[in-house]
Amino acid sequence: MKGRQNLTVAIATLGCKVNQYESAAFVSRFQEDGVEVVAFSQKADIYVVNSCAVTGKAAAQSRQMIRRALRQNPEARIVVTGCYAQIASQDVLEMADQPLCIVGNENKHMLVEIALSDRLCDLEIYMGDISKKREICDLPVRRFAGRTRAYLKIQDGCNSFCSYCVVPFARGRVRSLAPDKVVEQAAVFSQEGYREIVLTGIHVGMYGLDLGPGHGLVPLLQTLAGRAFSTRFRISSLEPNEVSRDLLNLMVSCDQIVPHLHLPLQSGDDATLRRMNRTYGASQFAEVVAMVREALPSAAIGIDLMAGFPGEDERAFAATVDLVERLDIGYLHAFPFSKRPGTLAETMAGQVSREEKERRVAILADLDHKKRTAFYSRQVGTVRQVLAEGSRNQFRLMKGFSENYVPVHFQAPAEVTNQVVPVRIDRVMDRSVFGTLVLPAKGTGDGPQGRLFP
Repeated sequence: MKGRQNLTVAIATLGCKVNQYESAAFVSRFQEDGVEVVAFSQKADIYVVNSCAVTGKAAAQSRQMIRRALRQNPEARIVVTGCYAQIASQDVLEMADQPLCIVGNENKHMLVEIALSDRLCDLEIYMGDISKKREICDLPVRRFAGRTRAYLKIQDGCNSFCSYCVVPFARGRVRSLAPDKVVEQAAVFSQEGYREIVLTGIHVGMYGLDLGPGHGLVPLLQTLAGRAFSTRFRISSLEPNEVSRDLLNLMVSCDQIVPHLHLPLQSGDDATLRRMNRTYGASQFAEVVAMVREALPSAAIGIDLMAGFPGEDERAFAATVDLVERLDIGYLHAFPFSKRPGTLAETMAGQVSREEKERRVAILADLDHKKRTAFYSRQVGTVRQVLAEGSRNQFRLMKGFSENYVPVHFQAPAEVTNQVVPVRIDRVMDRSVFGTLVLPAKGTGDGPQGRLFP
């Protein structure tokens, strides 16, 4: 390859926050080596596709980005990594006449070196049995281009094997980043001026399972909160049975841990949950939501729902709608079931038609609108701590997310961008929330001051 100082690389990232973190690590490494990072729409010497396979649509988008790179520069080195590359490496190889570099998830720490190598790529060298991987890839990141919040990958892998999910096959078993490495990365982000860090992983609630006694998500949060970081921490998705009173008490007592939890429900029907191989029932989920609401009255509680899982009849779907209507949540994400190769659900009886799945998703989307409007309206009159992100929106107002995950538009000078500022919530119009900057007033919302459990 030509001299590194003259090389260009373009990176496409599909899927989850973990992929986004890992792509940010690639960017940091390429830039350290003097390689210019350009937009994926441009002609580049190297293209990296960090793929996703969580749904059939994500897999199709991954293939589309690979073909796009091949068209844009047939002479370029194409490097494909991520979950689609992990589970469908042969399909990736067959997409092109030229050699492609395929880097398995367990070897992402080698990706930049592989991309810059003069040697042809060897599939056998860079792939492997992800299920045997016992150490997490250490991928340091300096900055997230164009973002005011940083993602910090603390964990990889999953041991759950839900019947619809391909992730354990693509990501392997639970592996955790050592606490000192987490603190080190958080310190970098704090020094770089980030005011919010999202702790992310494939199964965040299982953090520390592989590190031995005394390790876990709550001890890690306590360690982070005990450091003099000028940032707040947001937890990404947790399983409902991983929400403990210790966690909630920490969120109540520590203003650095924001009051926001995202809990995947998937279905409100117990029989459907059992077929999904989920480890809780609908009533248990409702109890967890009530416990969170008791501890943190103004917390944002979000949920995931899957529409049209095999065997989900009208009664089961109605049970889901009924449960969600009763839950005191702030928002929900609904998506249709997607058959994934190699999973138990792929061949289950009672497959639901695409049209019916789309109908159910539309019903749940309407329910999301109702829940968001009610949650946002409850914030009117309170003062929230908002991370200002910029004014590139339809209202040409500053926009940011509050500590309890309310997107707020407000009038403010450009210099408050990337700062956490107090904003009074004034009104809600359809799905948009508007407020007023109240510097230097102090926030008056719950929280972090919620209700401790004894």
